[in-house]
Amino acid sequence: MAITKRGLVLGVTAVAVTAVTVTNAGLHLSRGQALQESPKELIDEVWQLIDRTYVDATFNQVDWVAVREEYLGRSYTDRTQAYDAIREMLEQLGDPYTRFMDPEEFRDMQVDTSGELTGVGIQISQDEETSEIIVVSPIEGTPASEAGIMSRDVILKIDGESTEGMDVNDAVSRIRGQVGSSVVLTIRRGSEEIDFNLERARIEIHPVRYNVQSAPTGQIGYIRLNQFSANAAQEMGDAIRDLESQNVVGYVLDLRSNPGGLLDASISIARMWLDEGTIVSTVNRRGTSDSQRANGTALTDKPLVILVDGGSASASEIVSGALQDNDRAILVGSQTFGKGLVQSVRGLGDGSGIAITVAKYLTPSGRDINHEGIEPDVIVDLSDAEREELSGNQDRIGTIEDPQFIRALDVLGEAIAEANRTPTANVPPSPQG
Repeated sequence: MAITKRGLVLGVTAVAVTAVTVTNAGLHLSRGQALQESPKELIDEVWQLIDRTYVDATFNQVDWVAVREEYLGRSYTDRTQAYDAIREMLEQLGDPYTRFMDPEEFRDMQVDTSGELTGVGIQISQDEETSEIIVVSPIEGTPASEAGIMSRDVILKIDGESTEGMDVNDAVSRIRGQVGSSVVLTIRRGSEEIDFNLERARIEIHPVRYNVQSAPTGQIGYIRLNQFSANAAQEMGDAIRDLESQNVVGYVLDLRSNPGGLLDASISIARMWLDEGTIVSTVNRRGTSDSQRANGTALTDKPLVILVDGGSASASEIVSGALQDNDRAILVGSQTFGKGLVQSVRGLGDGSGIAITVAKYLTPSGRDINHEGIEPDVIVDLSDAEREELSGNQDRIGTIEDPQFIRALDVLGEAIAEANRTPTANVPPSPQG
């Protein structure tokens, strides 16, 4: 099943990887203003923020001034009504990434960025065309991944209640719950419906795992990064330094099923691999471009292959696109998710918050990858059976039982051989195919 016009809604998880992890590469957090005195003031504050910063100056061809007049002309007896009105107002933008969070949802999002999560361990999105709730990816080592839930599964029911017409935030709140409690997700996979009974857990996620593997060309460093959380850059730097001390001759960086996360983490990690060149550019509605560049702090210049797939989104696409465009890495796997928008997350006066799409990001060569994703240099698509086998046996990921990893080793071997023939070269050549 293909995800069409995919809407990766950050902050949408049973583990609570929200807009910041989830979400979004490109998530900037800013503090709210003074406590609002009335529901109408809260509505107007949200309207003003959209008016000043939203990426689309036409507001989805909506008369935004008339929207303000309409919603401030209503009467509200409590904040719940104001929250409903704000969500209704934002729906007119047609943007699944611009969303309102009530105080509980906003607190969850802030906790999520710390790397300690609560839930079952899935990032979900809402398809823009069908409105179906879709699994972007399960997080390794969580109840969802261990039970066998897979990227691109469609969630039909939550505890027996149909998700048809359900808002993605409502789905998240229903999937989350007390640690130790259970939730039943009914999944559609192809033509099959499957019930998963999952026990919610508190999960401390270490985003990086790595090892050394033997290959014909020498010792290879394998690094798997499952999300760009607040501790991702520190753990990535530690991994590269350790592998360098073990004299590996090349690297495989695995970003498969990595839904993204913090923009700052993606830039820091890209700089660990790239000594010079542009990493990413952001363009807002005024056309202003803000470029982030490498700064001469790369930890290694050894040949690098990056593994990507349809679950690689947002920050994963920033890193893989930057290293591909700068000829620093060869990408192997399948087309990435295609999430190229930047959100700013702001706390509001009553403890609620809002994520606003404020810009789009471009790869160094100027590619706008939103919806399109990034095409690998070497395409290795897995069959449904192979994907299901790896999802249900995650200890096989990054081993000889992983077809995409095996191809990555072959490509890396060619790059290492080429680098040995031309010792002055700092980067591997792009392969044909």
